[in-house]
Amino acid sequence: MRKYLIVLISLIGCIGLLTDIATALAEEKETKLEEIVVTATRTEKELETAPGDVHIVTQKEMEKRNIRTIDEALNTTPGVFNRRGKGLMDTLANISLRGIPGANRTLIMKDGMPLNNAYTGNVTWGMAAGDIERIEIVEGPFSSLYGGYAMGGVVNIITKMPEKREFISKAGYGSSWNRGEAMDDLKRLSLYYGDKIKDSFSFFVGYGYQGTSGFPTDLNVQSSKPTAGITGWSETTDNKGAKRYIIGDKGDNRWWDDTMTIKAGYDFSKTTKLTTSFGRTRNEYNRDDPHTYLRNAAGQPVYSYGTVRENSFVSGNGGTEINTYVVSFETEIGNIKTKLNAGLNDMYKNWYTTPNSSAPYATISGGPGKVSSTPSQNYYADLQVTFPVFNNQVFTIGGSFKSGKADNEEYNLTNWKDETSRTNLTYTAGGKDSTYSLFAQDEIMILNNLTAYMGLRQDWWKTEDGYANSVGTAGYPKNYDPRSASSLSPKFALVYKPFDKTSIRSSVGKAFRAPTIYELYRTWLSSTGVTYNGNPNLKPETVISWDLGVEQGLWTGAKAKATYFENYIKEMIYRKTVSATQQDYINTGKAESKGVVIELEQKIDRLRLFTNGTFTDARIKENSASPASVGKRMTYMPKHIFNIGGEFEKGPVFISLTGNYVGKRYSNDNNSDVVNGVWTSYDPYFALNSKISYKITKAATLSFSVDNILDRQYFAYYKTPGRSCFGELTLRF
Repeated sequence: MRKYLIVLISLIGCIGLLTDIATALAEEKETKLEEIVVTATRTEKELETAPGDVHIVTQKEMEKRNIRTIDEALNTTPGVFNRRGKGLMDTLANISLRGIPGANRTLIMKDGMPLNNAYTGNVTWGMAAGDIERIEIVEGPFSSLYGGYAMGGVVNIITKMPEKREFISKAGYGSSWNRGEAMDDLKRLSLYYGDKIKDSFSFFVGYGYQGTSGFPTDLNVQSSKPTAGITGWSETTDNKGAKRYIIGDKGDNRWWDDTMTIKAGYDFSKTTKLTTSFGRTRNEYNRDDPHTYLRNAAGQPVYSYGTVRENSFVSGNGGTEINTYVVSFETEIGNIKTKLNAGLNDMYKNWYTTPNSSAPYATISGGPGKVSSTPSQNYYADLQVTFPVFNNQVFTIGGSFKSGKADNEEYNLTNWKDETSRTNLTYTAGGKDSTYSLFAQDEIMILNNLTAYMGLRQDWWKTEDGYANSVGTAGYPKNYDPRSASSLSPKFALVYKPFDKTSIRSSVGKAFRAPTIYELYRTWLSSTGVTYNGNPNLKPETVISWDLGVEQGLWTGAKAKATYFENYIKEMIYRKTVSATQQDYINTGKAESKGVVIELEQKIDRLRLFTNGTFTDARIKENSASPASVGKRMTYMPKHIFNIGGEFEKGPVFISLTGNYVGKRYSNDNNSDVVNGVWTSYDPYFALNSKISYKITKAATLSFSVDNILDRQYFAYYKTPGRSCFGELTLRF
């Protein structure tokens, strides 16, 4: 693979030289506005000179597609895999960068403040697209600048701050093409207003709501064949090929969410400004009555037979409410720039219910169950100072502090449909963690076309006040001793521009991730009878990564880009299967991911065509806890991702068409789940989506979109949405 990459880089370099010569001979002058990014270096930097593989998704680009959640805006970004199975209703959606699996191994930020929650490290993607100015995606290890979670890279969501008065209203409705096969009755409404007063005070207020009556995402699949005289079932297999029977589904998976954003800023001068923001995200999901496909001889519905009970048709409800608070201050005194960020990510509510799967059993109409509630808070502060050194260096130093807290409680319910019908407390667990950090980065312009970046960060991590109590169980309550660890994260990068339209980037660095409160202290029993144990003795995991990339401008409006990367993970936090009824978190083994990302783009007047592909070979290399996993592909990571698309604009009409291919994924570490097209499988798929917009007047735009045009039927554990359509009216003043 490396040999082919070297050949590719050499060819692109030759093309670059010929392109520049031809351009000079033709005396073609091209004026362009450089895109500025801040995430790659913590300072403003032109995109083409920034270290690392950087991509930007602007609000204008998001409006070209039917974006329901912010993570969907990254679906066509090279090197990014978005694990979202059942559409809007997916509570475990996450993104992975460059073959580094897991939501908690990618740092997600909003205006520079981490959004990874204090409990699991996951992110709730509930922000409205209209709040966003742009999203910066920086791939590769970035713990040298940002500390933990930044193993695969960093995603920084930057919210809007208007420069003039604007009012935007959006209202839309959509549904599945064939009722019951995608998100039915999807309603969306959003309102945004912002202004800048006397060139000093800016504010922005936004609200968005969307809700759907859903569709059946959870099938009821049983290993026991319906008894004689019962009809309506169909034969299938599990994801390993064992015979199973589809007897119904658990009802339409309904969902609603809303978001609120309030942001204000005051410019004391051209170089001194204060910005504050508040954001609220809420969501809830539930299901309507389940559907049995079974009928008896009299044609009546059947919900139980043999060992299969009525409770197999039910599934719980849940919801979250998250408030985020951010304060930012920046100033410049002489040549010294100072930035201070502070904030709180408060997951005020985070709950879900589970119907009883053992005696006393839950029923479709209600009955006993449990509710699990886990509020958590993350406090964050970051200070950085940037100043020039001599004429060819820019030095950035700073420090940061993060403190997290989470407390889980489980209660019995008299009615699993009502999360407020609590009785006795059955389980509680939680703890705190904190990280103190110091960092430095030196940007050295060695030559006019060669820049080096050297970064170093030291993080001191500590966990304390860990506890667990399974009420009434021998050996509980348990209190865990404080533990601490430290990590040194260096990074070195080079950016070389041998020709005007050629950029070569290379970097090597180390990143780390400390275990989360969930991994350390949470133990829970699943509805299938498996106990999942936390481990208070877990150590941080680390990754050493390097990459080499070339970006080449070709003929007018065309460019190509290729990047090769390798990641080496140690002390990976992993679920060890102790028995058929017990799994424990441990640090074990090694993993590697290697891959190539290739991008092509062509702009011709008002037409833009693009394609990109990501090949990732992510495998377990050592694992004493599960020898059968050695040499197998890492779970949930596709080997191939391919995106293709086109955009055309003429007069009041805009048309976009995008296609997204994702290869096979495995949920078992021994890659034994090889069967596709069945409940719980992770199938390869190709989804084709389109959106057409027509500007009726200067203020009004009407759009119509169709998702999954080819109506591909596949599973991503759950049943995924089929073909659907959505219409929307946008008013701007």
